[in-house]
Formats: sequence, structure tokens, C-alpha cells
Amino acid sequence: MKLIRTEIPDVLILEPKVFGDARGFFLESYNKRAFRNATGLDVEFVQDNQSSSKRGVLRGLHYQIRQAQGKLVRVIAGEVFDVAVDLRRGSRTFGRCASFNLDSASPRMAWIPAGFAHGFLVLSENADVLYKTTDYYAPEQERVLLWNDPALGIRWPLQGEPILAERDRRGATLESAETFS
Repeated sequence: MKLIRTEIPDVLILEPKVFGDARGFFLESYNKRAFRNATGLDVEFVQDNQSSSKRGVLRGLHYQIRQAQGKLVRVIAGEVFDVAVDLRRGSRTFGRCASFNLDSASPRMAWIPAGFAHGFLVLSENADVLYKTTDYYAPEQERVLLWNDPALGIRWPLQGEPILAERDRRGATLESAETFS
């Protein structure tokens, strides 16, 4: 497994080995030992999630204030612009963002540690996103960081207005958001 660091060192891009031939390909989308060897992290994933969205849908920026979730994110159909925002007050990268494209043409996955808000914008006609989490979904703990807060400086590659859930329209600014100590 190849490891690629983003502009925030704790947010990682992981590239598993792909074994291809005339029939197609095979890859291990997750292997605990390979993940630990590549990242130095020994995490336990407890939940797998999948979302399907159409072009222009922006999901996020979501996080859980307690039961914080680390996420291993992979796109199995389409393409997304993926964003992670560091909400750990003690971090030297607090308030900064890492952004990158993930698509089904590549086996790349993103590791988003606990303590980060996460979201994505669908760039293709449709996109299916799979993500493993290190803690269970707890709706009462969920928070939303405002996707277009100028303090974040995220350059979303938008063509017009995004399609948003109501909760994502009403997200908190970085200044007013609950964060991690």
C-alpha cells in the first residue's frame, strides 16, 4: 500500500496494490495489517456506510463532537472533490483544509482522522462513496461546519449552486463551531 501525504500531514491518501490482467482487476480495499504498516495507525472500524449522489450534491461538512469518527473514504463510482477540515484546537493545522479528488478510476482512498469535519462535492453525473468509520453514527452528536465559511477558504469546483440538505445550509462557522480540545 502506497501512502501519500496531503497538505495536512494527518490526512492521508492511500493507494492499495491493484492486480490486473485481461479479465479485469483485483484489489484489497481494506487490510488491517497493510493499513497499519502504511500509516502507523492501529484503528478499529465499526461501521461501513455508502452514499449515492448526483452531480452538484455537496454533502458536509460533517463531524461528531463526541464519538468522533475517523473515516476511510473510497469512491466506487464517479468522482468527488473531497474536503477535510482540522477541528482539533491543539493542532498546528487547526482550521486548515485538505482537499483532493477521489474517483472510481483510481483505487485511492482517503484517511480522515477523528477530529476533522468531512464533506464532498459530486463532480460526475453520479457518485457512490463508501466509507468505514471508527465509531458508530450518533445523530445527537452530529455537527455541521458551514461548507462556504470564508474563514475556511475552500475552493469548491462549483458550476452554479450546490444541492444541499437543509442542515448543511445552516452549518456553523469555524468561529462558532464546537471543536475538539
